Amino acid sequence: MKKIQLALSMMLPVMALTAALCLATQPAFAQSTQTSDPTAQQQPMPPDNQTPANAAAEKTFSGKIVKSAGKLVLTTADKTTYQIDDQQKAQDFLNKSVKVTGVLDAATGTIRVTAIDPV
Repeated sequence: MKKIQLALSMMLPVMALTAALCLATQPAFAQSTQTSDPTAQQQPMPPDNQTPANAAAEKTFSGKIVKSAGKLVLTTADKTTYQIDDQQKAQDFLNKSVKVTGVLDAATGTIRVTAIDPV
């Protein structure tokens, strides 16, 4: 019985140390396997002059810049009204027919203007 107790008392610290080392190296091992997986690597960002496929596309809207509720808006021939995010740019075209180029935020009905040109 004394031999078993002596063996257990010597093996217990060794087993505890082994378990601690296994648990301590597991996260490091998991990180090293994740970074070596080529499919898990981050995709590079496209250059600024290219838009990702899921980005909203720039469109051209034709109509007339008018004042509505104190703001300048674009009203199209079919009476659709779009908010204009760049009021300063639109001011030069008040009551004129224009082509507005920009990205439409469908949720708010606002065009993020990149250009306004007279028609």
